[in-house]
Amino acid sequence: QVRLVESGGGSVQSGDSLRLSCTYVNSKNEEMHLGWFRLVPGMERETVAHRHVDGETFYSDSVKGRFTISKDNAKNIVYLQMNNLKPEDTAMYYCAADFSPLYDATWYMKNAWGYNYVGRGTQVTVSA
Repeated sequence: QVRLVESGGGSVQSGDSLRLSCTYVNSKNEEMHLGWFRLVPGMERETVAHRHVDGETFYSDSVKGRFTISKDNAKNIVYLQMNNLKPEDTAMYYCAADFSPLYDATWYMKNAWGYNYVGRGTQVTVSA
């Protein structure tokens, strides 16, 4: 029903910027919640940015002011603009989507496992 394909990861230096892209196919033709979470081996998933179905955006404290989530409806792409990257941003980044009307954005920020659709991820590595 939903397919998500990330791109744009890479290896950069501290202070650099990257823009991740997630091209999606939504055969349900319903509005989706969209988010980006990251995963570091041995640690829990962390939702870093979430765009709720009503268009509101939310960010984790660790990236607030540096990352921006946006959506291009014409191209079916959701972006994660990442500025002033830090070594602690090194992780696999996943694009995710969900349709549930039951949960608010705060729930998705706290429960990155709650998205029902997840892409394969793109690696971001930030060196000091």
